[in-house]
Amino acid sequence: MRQAMESFVDFLSFLNRQLHDKGLPRLESLLMPANFSSMVGEFMKSNIPAFCRSLVVNRYHNGHPDLIPAGRFPGDAVQHTDEGIEIKASRYERGWQGHNPEDVWLLVFVFSSNRPSDPLQGVPPVPFRFRAVYCARLERSDWSFSGRSARSRRTITASVTRSGLRKMLANWVYQAP
Repeated sequence: MRQAMESFVDFLSFLNRQLHDKGLPRLESLLMPANFSSMVGEFMKSNIPAFCRSLVVNRYHNGHPDLIPAGRFPGDAVQHTDEGIEIKASRYERGWQGHNPEDVWLLVFVFSSNRPSDPLQGVPPVPFRFRAVYCARLERSDWSFSGRSARSRRTITASVTRSGLRKMLANWVYQAP
């Protein structure tokens, strides 16, 4: 995991140097916050298997979870299983969401970085850094289903409850010094 995290920091540093050379804002200040978080999570999903050969990216389009045991499913693709790890990245130490309340191993990378609104608010550039990584097996009861009204256009979500948060925080993988 450490190697995948270091790879992301190297990747972001490279991109930001290139953007700086062109007089453009840093990537974390260019992308909407949710898009940047998604990019962090997608990068981690695609790079963890390079350092952990027992896991592969789930090749099923929108399959769940993100990482599955290598060789366990035909073509390393499965629409849905409770084997594997779902990955999230967030600026926040709580309030994590998914699309469905379900039994799943959840791996969350918590980070700090700038946002596009920072320059307007006088917030100086800060280096990206991983603040913590949490991983735990959550059960359906560790999720709160949000649903939505018939007229809403909001994406249906489920949020990690207090019991799920306690599991995650108790099973930290990394905490920044």
